[in-house]
Parts: sequence; C-alpha cells; structure tokens
Amino acid sequence: MYPWPTLLETVEIESASSVDAAIIWLHGLGADGHDFEPVVPELLPKRERAWRFVFPNAPVRPVTINGGTRMRAWYDIRSFDRSATEDADGFADSALRVGELIAREVSRGIACERIVLAGFSQGGALCLYLAPRYPQRLAAVLALSCYLPLAARLLKDRQPENDAVPVFMAHGLADAVLPAPLAMRSRDLLRTAGYQVEWHEYPMAHSVSPPEIAAIREFLLRVLG
Repeated sequence: MYPWPTLLETVEIESASSVDAAIIWLHGLGADGHDFEPVVPELLPKRERAWRFVFPNAPVRPVTINGGTRMRAWYDIRSFDRSATEDADGFADSALRVGELIAREVSRGIACERIVLAGFSQGGALCLYLAPRYPQRLAAVLALSCYLPLAARLLKDRQPENDAVPVFMAHGLADAVLPAPLAMRSRDLLRTAGYQVEWHEYPMAHSVSPPEIAAIREFLLRVLG
C-alpha cells in the first residue's frame, strides 16, 4: 500500500525481474495508459534489460476546445490559438500526480536518476513542464510530438538538479495538430536555456514511426546503460 491517495491508475510492464530502471510514459489527449503499451516489445525484448514501463491514465477533466467534454487530459486546452492563456493549474496538478509516481518508483528501489519521463503530445508537454522543475535528478526526458508549455516561467521555476538532464525531442514534419515549427521553437528555447536537446524529425503526421521507435530505443539504452 502506498501513502498517496491520489495515485494515478497505471498499466505496467516489466521486461525482466530485479527491475533497475523505470520509464514513466504519458499518453496524449483522450487516450489512456494502454496507448503506448504495444511499443514495449519493439523498444526492449524481454530479459534484454530489467526495466519497468509505467503507463498512467490521465485524470478525466473537461476540455474547452472539445466543447467541455470530459476526457482523459493532463491539462485543459482553452483555445487553438497558441497565444491563449495556458492552464497553469492543470499543469501543476498533473505534475504533482506524476511526481507521486516518481516517488513510488523510488520507494520500490529505483534510484531517481534511473527514471525516464516520456510522453506523447499532451503527455510530452507535461514532461517538458515537469522535468526542469523536478528537485531530484532524472535519467532523461522523451518528448514526442509536443512543445514546451509555460515557456516564460522556465527560467524562474527551473531546478538545478535537472539542468543537465538529456532531452530527446521528436516531431513529424507533416504534423497538423502541433505544427513542427512550434516544436522547433521549443527546442531552441530549451537549448538557449542550456538544456541538452537531441532533436529528431520525421516525414509523418501527429504520430509515431518505426524509425522514431528505433531512435528512442538507442537513446534509452544509452542513458540507462
């Protein structure tokens, strides 16, 4: 029993016993923890490494751009206009909940510097929000088809423990949901702030491709050893 009453429901896959690393992977808007479950065998065949993949379900909340319909979302999206006010409270709430999952992994015996934060779309944006603000060193960040939210607050909120955290960003050049230039501006902002961003781009839409999965695998093997 864990002491966090708000702990998110999760789907979990362990590639081998005696787990020594964890990847907490956040899904996109309206999806759930099963969304990226099928990529695990492509990333890591059983018993090749002893990693735990944790796929949480986002809270259910109303989403403004979808007419207030309640769905799994890490934060509200108030407008398609990127200059609109962002849901700072939603980011803070979800960051707290994901922080509880990180703390649970530590309580299970995984060192914080052996925990990767990964996410797609909304999930990736939350990773880019949380990782620079997290007060313990993480292994790395995977930010797929997403952007840096609340960018104006980054320098004020950042914690030095993750100033050197490796960041993997990947984006589709044909992405009509989150256009590639938005992600490129986020990449440049992070690099200007001193973060180590490894950038990958692919001829795809708002999705994930086999070459991208191969690059993610290489990155994870490198940062987790």
